[in-house]
Amino acid sequence: MTFARPEPGPDFGAARPMPRTPSGLFPSGPPTRPTYREPHPVTGGGVAAGGGAAAGWLLLFGLLGTDVASYAWWTVFAGLLAWVTALVLVRYGDRGVATGVAIVTAGGWSIAAAVVAVRWATSGDWPLW
Repeated sequence: MTFARPEPGPDFGAARPMPRTPSGLFPSGPPTRPTYREPHPVTGGGVAAGGGAAAGWLLLFGLLGTDVASYAWWTVFAGLLAWVTALVLVRYGDRGVATGVAIVTAGGWSIAAAVVAVRWATSGDWPLW
């Protein structure tokens, strides 16, 4: 009686372990979920640049006003233009610059509202009409 011996091949004699699902307790290779990165990350320099640009913009328009009412209306107009620019920057440009523009514009509007409120409180007449 003779037994046929298997032909040696690439897998001859190699032991293959049974496939197991990892428990997740210990890391087992590269992560299975993709890592997403922000295309335009918000940086401190971008926020500062946007804030400086918005402050200059509001200052230039505020200087066009000759009294409290015209100062307030010029500031509102300049702020609306700045926020439209910030929205465009959020969609197509640098989100850090847009953040700086939005923060400083809100601060500029707050200053204009405070000036109008102080004028209204001291004179007793609404200064914007």
